[in-house]
This record gives sequence, structure tokens and C-alpha cells, in this order.
Amino acid sequence: MMRSPSVRVLYIDDEENNLSAFKASFRRQYEIYTAISAADGLKTLQSVDIQVIIADQKMPNTTGVEFFKSITETFPDPIRILLTGYTDIEALADAINHGDIYRYITKPWNDLELHNSIKNAYDAYKAKIDLRNKIAELEKTNDELNRFIYSISHELRAPLVSVIGIVNLVKLENMYNSSGEYWSLIETCSNKLDYYIQKTLQYYKNNKTVAEASEIDFKNLIAELIEVHAYADKDTQFTVNVVQNMPFKGDLFRIEVILGNLISNAIKYQKVNELNKKVNIDIEVGAELAEISISDNGMGILNEHLEKIFTQFFKSKVHHGSGLGLFIVKEALNKINGRIAVSSDVDNGTTFTITIPNAK
Repeated sequence: MMRSPSVRVLYIDDEENNLSAFKASFRRQYEIYTAISAADGLKTLQSVDIQVIIADQKMPNTTGVEFFKSITETFPDPIRILLTGYTDIEALADAINHGDIYRYITKPWNDLELHNSIKNAYDAYKAKIDLRNKIAELEKTNDELNRFIYSISHELRAPLVSVIGIVNLVKLENMYNSSGEYWSLIETCSNKLDYYIQKTLQYYKNNKTVAEASEIDFKNLIAELIEVHAYADKDTQFTVNVVQNMPFKGDLFRIEVILGNLISNAIKYQKVNELNKKVNIDIEVGAELAEISISDNGMGILNEHLEKIFTQFFKSKVHHGSGLGLFIVKEALNKINGRIAVSSDVDNGTTFTITIPNAK
């Protein structure tokens, strides 16, 4: 049988004869290291990148189980095999429950059984390291992708803001209708692109920004958000009722993202021919959490779509949005341990109910 030099095995036993027999049996298949005590075994671990450790359970100063427990944090990667010459069910159960051993083998060992155990242990070691490397590579790729999206979004938004500014200048100079619908088309396309960019940035920041608790005055926050989003439809009437008799601490960035998206949607999805467009916002702040309800009398959501509206890029035939807003709302709520529920009727509108913990 050919030797596999990449498989480095450490065998710890207080009996010299066992160490010699082990080395004689497996030196052609594996790169073997032996140690007469747990202390010597630890020295080997500190100088050699060991992949599989075999330790005898019954040793004078420490048991094999105790040795494995002692190196759990300092040397977590090597796969452990316990060799025992007697039945010690309690020790084995303790080791297995703590995840300290991969397998145990009784003495005297059978060469083929031990060889298969070492081979399987190495496969487990390799799978563990491969998985860790893939996770690290995936995290690196994901981070680079996020940075790329963030950078591109900023670079796209700078000239776009200039275009929107030019459209506003055209309006001020009363030239908006001078070229048919061209300026209107430019404005519509620019606003739509700006919306997508802002949602992309919100998603990026939600994934990267560490939650920070700060004092939140919901009455002022809602007033600011309505002012920001109501420009899209001045006809929508807002009724706001905030009951906040105590301090509330929360992640201001994510709460702004959540409420801003829901208020924007409540305006955006009003019925075109509705003469009495309404949005009701009710907030009650308690010691443990804030309960928020945002209701509108706009286009409702079909029952079969209610379970899908929080998924990425979901669009219905009626709602022609980006499919990002509610997905970002759900992602942001997950970051701050918040909850959201929705009820809707295609004739009477939609109500979103949110609970956000008070960080105090």
C-alpha cells in the first residue's frame, strides 16, 4: 500500500511497545509522529501541522478524553480518534457529547479497521478545511461585490443628480413643455433610475452597517419621512397618531429605511382615480417595543401574493415596482429583531403592522 505523505498522524500512548507497533504498521501509508505522553503530544502539535490524532484513553497523568478537551480551542482542526483497551462508557459519552472525538477503537486494534478510521478521519479533516476555505472565499467575493455595487451606485448617482437638477432648471425657466413630452420622459426615467440606485445603496448599507441604538422621536421622524416622500403625490392625505410617553432607542438608519419604504409604497400604490387618497399611521411606543401600523386605501394585494411580497424582485401585474422595497424592509427588520405582518383587500387597501424592540 502506497504511503500518503500528506496525511500526518500523531499517536499518543504511554506504552512504548504500542508506539513502536503502530509506527511499524502504518509508517508506509502515513507520516507518523508518536508521543509517550500528553505533554510530548502537545509539543508535537505545536511544531507540526497534524491532521489526525490518536490518543490512548488510559494514561498515567491524563486520559485521552481529557487531552482532547484540553486542545479543543488551541488545536480545533485535527480529527481525534480515541483508543481504549477497556469499556469506559461514561468517558466515551462525555467525549462524544463535547465533540472531542471522531471515533473510538478498542485495543488491541485491527490494522484494517484502524487504517480505514484514519483514512475517514483525514477525509473529514480535508472536508472541514475545504469548507472553511470556501466560506472565506465566498465572504471575500461577496464583500468585493458589495463594494463594487456601492462604488458603481455612487458613481452613477452623481451624474444622475445633475440630470435631475437640469430638469428642475428647465421647469424654473418654464421650458418643461417646450419640447413635447421629452423633458417629462427624461424626468421619469431619471427618477426611476435614482430610485433603483437608492434601493441598491439601502440594501448594501443594511448588510454592512453595524446596528447602533439612538434616541428616536417617532413624531418628528414620521413628519420628516412624509415630507421627503409626499412630493410624488400631493393629493394623498396623511393621518398620523403617535403615542410616545417614554424614550425609545433603536437603529435610526434601519427604522428610517423601513418606514420610508412603507410610506413611499402607500403613496405610490394609490388608486389612480381615487379622489380621497388616505394613509393612516398609528404608532404606540411601550417599554419593550414600538407597535406601528401603516394603512392605505390604495390598490390592495391579492391573497396569493401576500406570502411573496417580501421576496427579492417579486413583482405583480398590478404593482409595477422594483420588487426591492419590501425585501429591504424585511431584511432591515431581521437585523433589528423586528417583525412585520400584512393584511390586504383589493378593494379597501393594505395595512402593514410592525413591531420593533425598544433597545432602551
